[in-house]
Amino acid sequence: MPRPLDTIPVSQWGFFDESIPPIVIAGPCSAESELQVMMTAKGLASFGIHVFRAGIWKPRTHPGSFEGVGTPGLKWLQKVKKEYGMKVGTEVASARHVYECIKYGIDLVWIGARTTANPFLVQEIADALRDTDMPVLVKNPVNPDLDLWIGALERINQAGVKKLGVIHRGFSTTEKIPYRNFPGWQMAVEFRTRYPLIPFFADPSHMGGSRLYLKELSQRAMDLGLDGLMVESHCDPSCALSDASQQVTPDALKVLLESLTVRQKVTNDREYNENIEQLRTRIDVLDENLLGILSSRMEVSRMIGEFKKAHNIAIVQASRWESILNDMVSKGKDLGLPEDFIKAVFTAIHEFSVSEQNKILEK
Repeated sequence: MPRPLDTIPVSQWGFFDESIPPIVIAGPCSAESELQVMMTAKGLASFGIHVFRAGIWKPRTHPGSFEGVGTPGLKWLQKVKKEYGMKVGTEVASARHVYECIKYGIDLVWIGARTTANPFLVQEIADALRDTDMPVLVKNPVNPDLDLWIGALERINQAGVKKLGVIHRGFSTTEKIPYRNFPGWQMAVEFRTRYPLIPFFADPSHMGGSRLYLKELSQRAMDLGLDGLMVESHCDPSCALSDASQQVTPDALKVLLESLTVRQKVTNDREYNENIEQLRTRIDVLDENLLGILSSRMEVSRMIGEFKKAHNIAIVQASRWESILNDMVSKGKDLGLPEDFIKAVFTAIHEFSVSEQNKILEK
């Protein structure tokens, strides 16, 4: 079972102006030169971005790619703090990175998706951060593993880090999709449901892999009620040494943020609150009915299992299952339900039915 997290609300971090949502962290994918860092920071500071991000160490797939300028780039972030009064953050992937960030007064760090997937590295980073006051953001792992994500947060939190948040950047996939990473918003919803108080950022830059998708992905994050965005911005994206296609200029980012519709999480509107409660009550009743129907279906499935056992019949009847699934998909379409939803629901029901019948055979 996931352990409760002992965290401090983002409103007490002293990092963001929450009066103008969403809260935003922005800056280049990589710190490439002092000039590039300072020009980008100047552009972002001009319209109120308070937290500047820049990759100092870049985990790349292939050797020989630009892997960041390393520790010297931390001096440039110090200069951003001094000249523009911005908080500064970067990604860490080892204890050494953490120690260097502490040495140079970096305000915030985040753990990347590849590192989140490695509990040994996460523990090493957690130990290095022990009892510091530095805020830490944890990106989702490269694969959609909610427990792995939560486990990384638990390790960091157990080290005494209480200024803790998450970044949703999507998941690796072999399927052909328009985005760089599969959005997997359902996991974001599941995480938000379990930990409603944890500051939650979306990373539309890495999710989309192209500036063409920044608006739609950012708006989707706002529609889901996420707290903020981490967006990659470069003074001249065409010259970027990494991820050029997904970065935008500070001016373009300003236009993007102004175009977003930020949804309220709560309202004092009486008509809305009365009607939403009525609708939620109806949902509760329907959900209870669904549970009753599922329970009855499993009881019939167990009876079928007993009958199969008595007549020495195999549990799985592949041709019948395929026929049932196709029939449900067809009927679902007539009711306005998408194919992938129907397949997911009935596959889960089928797998549990098979599991229950297996128990009967094993008796």
